[in-house]
Amino acid sequence: MLEYVRSALSIDCDAVVGYLVKRLRDYFEESGARGGVVGLSGGVDSSVVGLLLAKATPNFFFLLMPSSSTPQRDVEDAMKIVKLAGGEGKYAIIPIDEYVDALAKAAGTDDKVVVGNIKARVRMVLLYAYAQKLGYLVVGTGDKSELLLGYFTKYGDGGVDILPIGDLYKTQVRQLGRCLGVPEEIIQKPPSPALWAGQTAEGEIGVDYETIDSILYLRYEEMRSPEEVAAMLGVDRSVVDRIDSMVRRNQHKRLPPEIFRLSGRAIGSDWRYPRRYWNVKL
Repeated sequence: MLEYVRSALSIDCDAVVGYLVKRLRDYFEESGARGGVVGLSGGVDSSVVGLLLAKATPNFFFLLMPSSSTPQRDVEDAMKIVKLAGGEGKYAIIPIDEYVDALAKAAGTDDKVVVGNIKARVRMVLLYAYAQKLGYLVVGTGDKSELLLGYFTKYGDGGVDILPIGDLYKTQVRQLGRCLGVPEEIIQKPPSPALWAGQTAEGEIGVDYETIDSILYLRYEEMRSPEEVAAMLGVDRSVVDRIDSMVRRNQHKRLPPEIFRLSGRAIGSDWRYPRRYWNVKL
């Protein structure tokens, strides 16, 4: 990572922790929720969010939802966070394979990507079931890097009520993890949604997170051109274009569903409607 970017993305961990804990408390109070539920995966993002939640309120619950593609190490790492957070009696382990298999069979597919997204959406259903049962909110674990890239399952791990670390890049979340006492082996573990065996985020994207975060910061916060970013980071222009493409094509994941507006004025008389829609033959 360019030293200039590394310095720009350096955070005051204590100040950030204090702010996020207060925001969580305030949000629960304002929404009338009693607390929050988090899905622990054994990765750095969910570990950080789980510990922030435990600092914010005693009313927290962790769900571990392993599947056949979940490495045993991930379950063990998630349990380390349960213990670190003082979560004994405040967690459940629910293997999800039987639910995933039933839905995949109903959909008539064994495509690994489709099945992987079913796994993410099954987890979302369970998180919301527990949240409703407990009077809690679903606290999401997505970080800024994943949100910008669209590297999450729509209505899966993207289906949450709040995103405490959604304005922190992956490299910043790692800094926060150290401040919170997350074990170094979890911080350094290659990020992976583990939706199929051997999957890693950096392997799938084809770029390491330090480079990803540098590109995202320079392109979308400093608004530098692709050519300038490539030159500053010493990477091929195609790498910058790959990241740009992911940000653009996954914009729909970051927005609520598009509503095709009809109210207010007659179709065809309103400048808001493009001319190509005026004389549509139905």
